[in-house]
Amino acid sequence: MGEVVSLSKHRKSRERALRQKQADANRVKYGRTKEERAEEDAEAERAEKAHALLKFEQPAKPDCPDESGL
Repeated sequence: MGEVVSLSKHRKSRERALRQKQADANRVKYGRTKEERAEEDAEAERAEKAHALLKFEQPAKPDCPDESGL
């Protein structure tokens, strides 16, 4: 006869191993060092400033209730 195995413990340990494997993959995929985050933030700020320089501001419209300008 074989060894008695608790199916719920086996299922839980298998699920735990799958979650750990997924967590390891996420750490590799999304994990960044402090320098990488700072560099990305600085690049985003530079891009925002460059974009702000290129914006075209439309002149303000007069406060006339109708379009005819009466």
